[in-house]
Amino acid sequence: MMQELSYIRCGDYYIPDIRLPKETRPIGRWGRMHRDYIKEHNPIRFNDLCLNGELWTYLADLNEQAQNRLELIIEQMKSSEGVTEELKSADQMAWVGAMNNIRNRAEEIILREMIYEEDAV
Repeated sequence: MMQELSYIRCGDYYIPDIRLPKETRPIGRWGRMHRDYIKEHNPIRFNDLCLNGELWTYLADLNEQAQNRLELIIEQMKSSEGVTEELKSADQMAWVGAMNNIRNRAEEIILREMIYEEDAV
């Protein structure tokens, strides 16, 4: 998508009037990890997003999607593995261990699917 460029006069010269979009959302943990990944492994895409002024919005969107997906996966795993509030009150150490295990596995799924864009095996 080509944009119409406007120019502003600066002394004897005209320079492009380029402005970045007003994105205020943070890119967060997932956005930073993905930024580093595409910068290293897909520099053409990274440069394209930078030059179009879309990088920050893209990363903020990805961060929100990844966080929402992480929470959903954790809830699904808790439900399917019987990690409940009853377990938490009955055996707190078992609950903490199970939750840490679930969170670690859920984060691995997010990393593989969304951050490093690996295809499912």
